[in-house]
Amino acid sequence: MNKIHATALVDPKARLAAGVEVGAYSIIGPDVSIGANTVIGPHCVIQGRTTIGCDNRFFQFNSIGAVPQDISYGGEPTQLVIGDRNTVREFCTFNLGTLKEEGITRVGSDNWIMAYVHIAHDVRLGNHTILANNATLAGHVHVGDWAVVGGLSGVHQFVKIGAHAMIGFQGHVAQDVPPFMTVDGNPLAVRSVNLTGLRRRDFSADRIARIKQMHKLLYRMSLTLEQAVAAIAELRNNMPGSQADEDVIAMLDFLAQSKRGIVR
Repeated sequence: MNKIHATALVDPKARLAAGVEVGAYSIIGPDVSIGANTVIGPHCVIQGRTTIGCDNRFFQFNSIGAVPQDISYGGEPTQLVIGDRNTVREFCTFNLGTLKEEGITRVGSDNWIMAYVHIAHDVRLGNHTILANNATLAGHVHVGDWAVVGGLSGVHQFVKIGAHAMIGFQGHVAQDVPPFMTVDGNPLAVRSVNLTGLRRRDFSADRIARIKQMHKLLYRMSLTLEQAVAAIAELRNNMPGSQADEDVIAMLDFLAQSKRGIVR
């Protein structure tokens, strides 16, 4: 059974799975699909071609699935897709995608999204991330799994933030942030490896040692980026299934795909 408040406006075409709750004065549009046991708080507006998974919780006053804040958008049937078990606090705005990319804004699962967060068109947010209050992701930003974006931080369009990276308070992020790194300050700079985050996620001593080596090559040896990449590639043991090797591969892949250049 669904629990729909008497003052909520749920379009008859909307698809609500079992156990969905919709709070007072919330509005659910015709092209919205909401998975089982998701809770929509009061005064939320969910519209557009928006698909929401299971066991999410949206607190009051969220705007989800509105058209992109992009003057080139012409009403195309783009989408917003949200995974499972996300917590979305008050006054957040998630927009539909545009045809400049795949036409989909994607939010993964198990994310902790605090108040006033903006997720713009074509963003790809991974899993297990934390976006603190007033974090702003501009269009086409990609955020890897387990990343943390500090409060009042702004991330420039097309920037990529690697897995397990951490952005400090009030970060002005205009270049790509490699995986595993902690950045802060203005201008933004890499300060260290995100050791606290890695230890909380039970990274082994071997994995952390390898990540420290990559940090040293990128930021402490006065190497060019090309030289650092070559040296990082030599850290591989070519051991199938080795998590430390997978971390090196993840770093190399990130550096190879960076188009805006990395924070350095």
